[in-house]
Amino acid sequence: MTALALSDLLGLPVYDSVSGRMGRVREVALLPQEDPTRIAALIVRTASGDRIVATDLLRTVNGGVHTAAILDQLPKYSSGEGMLLLERDLLDQQIIDVHGRKVVRVNDIELSLDRDAPNSPLGLHLRIAFVDAGARGAIRRLLKGVLPRYALATWLQRIPARNIPWEFVNLIETDPARRVRLKISSERVSKLHPADIADIIEELSPAERDAVFQTLDEETAAETLEEIDPKLQVSILNAMESERAADIVEEMDPDAAADLLGDLTDERSDAILQEMQPEERQEVEELLEFEEDTAAGRMTTDYMALAPTARVHDAVEMLKHFDGGLESMSTIFLIGENEKLLGAVPLAKLIVSHPETRLSELAADPLISCSPEADEREVAEIFDKYNLLTLPVVDENGSLTGVITADDVISILRAQL
Repeated sequence: MTALALSDLLGLPVYDSVSGRMGRVREVALLPQEDPTRIAALIVRTASGDRIVATDLLRTVNGGVHTAAILDQLPKYSSGEGMLLLERDLLDQQIIDVHGRKVVRVNDIELSLDRDAPNSPLGLHLRIAFVDAGARGAIRRLLKGVLPRYALATWLQRIPARNIPWEFVNLIETDPARRVRLKISSERVSKLHPADIADIIEELSPAERDAVFQTLDEETAAETLEEIDPKLQVSILNAMESERAADIVEEMDPDAAADLLGDLTDERSDAILQEMQPEERQEVEELLEFEEDTAAGRMTTDYMALAPTARVHDAVEMLKHFDGGLESMSTIFLIGENEKLLGAVPLAKLIVSHPETRLSELAADPLISCSPEADEREVAEIFDKYNLLTLPVVDENGSLTGVITADDVISILRAQL
């Protein structure tokens, strides 16, 4: 198996089996819906117009492309619909390196040339092997035709390669219609941690950012949105239709959703709220009434609470069906009449206790809480002093109104940097 750079392939003369030279390589085409790595055809510029040469008709690539084709029998090229054209769609484009979790620019593409592939009866098989995101590919293209080919190849060996395997690449497509036709899969992106997706999105232009965000499911989009800079959150949400925005906001933690909607204009916020389900809308609307820099403004209403008489197995069942964030699962709160806070049980105690043990026997001491009016600095100091994972917020009657989690405090501290 040998390697061939896309920039070396483009412009090569193409020879047919009868009349000799027919033209030059104009483009290299991939059909992602059929095979995401195999080169399907070359687009050849001829005197009679552009023609499509299937790679099954290729014999050699040695000082030129030699084919078993006859020019008049080759189909004419009319458009690239359904094709991923490597020069048009990849060179100089930004892509997501899902292995390195970053955005890079494509300087060249490395193709593998396999002469013994079983599915290629004429002994020539081309696949995308790597994307060159380093200086080597940029310099190869810059000096192509300036230096002799072999001299350039020798000199390029001195430059470290920065190749990204094609399997770790996800194309950023800013045209939704073409993205559907090409069927570019974004499964690899959605499997990244939301914080990594957020880092990638923050590096993109607005059009590219919206294109990537549209490929995410609501849950992943919500988790990612919570990790993004607040100013970009507003921009992304404003670019969406209200129905799509509402679906994503519903999946966010209520406190994060309230903070985000509070940064929008009243008209935009109301439009999204109207599209939300009644229960989720009510939770967010209640939180919107509080000042953002207070405990009430930072708390979430997604928490787990049971009566003191409940047992460990009851708590375990609640854990199995809890839809809130993982950070809210570290504590089971004990409440009595009128939601009065009576105690808190760390998750770790449930693991080591008998299923029939009453939760009141496992409550941590002392019970730490704060008022809804406590400011952010006081909240951070309480977390630091008592090494907390969660902090319940109680009103003047001692009723549990919400919970502040460790990630909320981290957000407070980051905002102060």
